[in-house]
Amino acid sequence: MAEQNNPQECSIQILLDKCTGCTLCVKSCPFGAITMKDKKAVIDFGKCTLCGACVASCKFKAIELTVCKVPQKADLSSYKGVWVFVEQKKGFVQSVVYELLGKGRELADDLGTELACILIGDGIEAKAQELFWRGADKVYLVENTKIKNYIDEPYTNIIVELVKEFKPEILLYGATSIGRSLASRVAVKLYTGLTADCTGLAIDKEKRLLLQTRPAFGGNIMATILCENYRPQMSTVRHKVFKEAPVDKARTGQ
Repeated sequence: MAEQNNPQECSIQILLDKCTGCTLCVKSCPFGAITMKDKKAVIDFGKCTLCGACVASCKFKAIELTVCKVPQKADLSSYKGVWVFVEQKKGFVQSVVYELLGKGRELADDLGTELACILIGDGIEAKAQELFWRGADKVYLVENTKIKNYIDEPYTNIIVELVKEFKPEILLYGATSIGRSLASRVAVKLYTGLTADCTGLAIDKEKRLLLQTRPAFGGNIMATILCENYRPQMSTVRHKVFKEAPVDKARTGQ
């Protein structure tokens, strides 16, 4: 009997009849995606990246990984710009957004490109000016009474369509409950990479790659992760990691 699969083409499953509850897979997972329940391994698909470390560690062949067919590489030259998802609650922009704008401005300047925001809600157009003051060059504003508050599927579809049309090379989210939920859904639909809970971001200027640094193996090491073949390069960033962007009320945007 097998545990429920990850609902994507790429999938991983625990073969419960073979699992002995030895916990080797729990210890080997660099993302903390495996726990034990009733002496059987359980995978958290919200954290699992299908890296396969658990498969290699299992002595009883109780974990089965199915690798999906990889699509063709994207035309990377057509992707430009750094984007920040603006998380708002009841019309108030969350402070993590200003931290992302501070780092996003640095990344955009290193790449010689624009910094843009995605602002979704209802009756929030005035908030765009605050984002310009904090360093944004452009705001993609989507307003409707039905999306005043965050809802997984509509927000995901909006961002996916915006990305397909305007093609940013980098997209940043706060590592909040909303940001984590949204970013993972967008990554799946766009078939691109996502690095969760980053504590450092930088640019390899020669290759135009985002260097995404995060703790791994229980925080014992820091891993720098690259998304070389697909776009946008996406990261969620922990709160209070970066300084908030300064306010410049002379700035305007589109």
